[in-house]
Amino acid sequence: MQTASPARRNRGFTLIELMVVVVIGAILLGIAVPSYMSQVRQSRRTEAKTALLDLAGREERFYSVAINPATGPAYSQLPNDLGYNAAGWPVPIGSTGTNYYQVTVCVPAAANCAGAGLTMPAGPPPAPSYVVVATPLASQVNDTLCRTLAVDSVGQQYATGTSGAQYCWGN
Repeated sequence: MQTASPARRNRGFTLIELMVVVVIGAILLGIAVPSYMSQVRQSRRTEAKTALLDLAGREERFYSVAINPATGPAYSQLPNDLGYNAAGWPVPIGSTGTNYYQVTVCVPAAANCAGAGLTMPAGPPPAPSYVVVATPLASQVNDTLCRTLAVDSVGQQYATGTSGAQYCWGN
């Protein structure tokens, strides 16, 4: 005759099982959140680079059509001339409603445009010239890899931060 084993009631999770799940969740969050934030910073950098190159193109277009009879062609110092509705520089940029960079145009190009702290090894290009600089705002200030981005009238690209211009403009 077989005896029936006493029925075991399922009472839920043990404390050890619950702690294992919490530890695994904490490890996953510890890996995922920094990686996500890095990708967000990189996408904002890309947006700033796009804005800089667009603004450089606008400067070149202005230079080709706005010729002063007395002085010849010149680059613009006014945001209105370049299609921005702003009284002056800097102009905040950001497509998501939150501005993560502000752009400034220095005409003629200056070695230290708007205090951005850029290192221009060969110095600024000779006049007529410009430097377009994007400086970070809000949470983008925490981007230590590529802090400030810039491009000048001869197409030279600059960046401040721990990674250097080649990394910042290539990624």
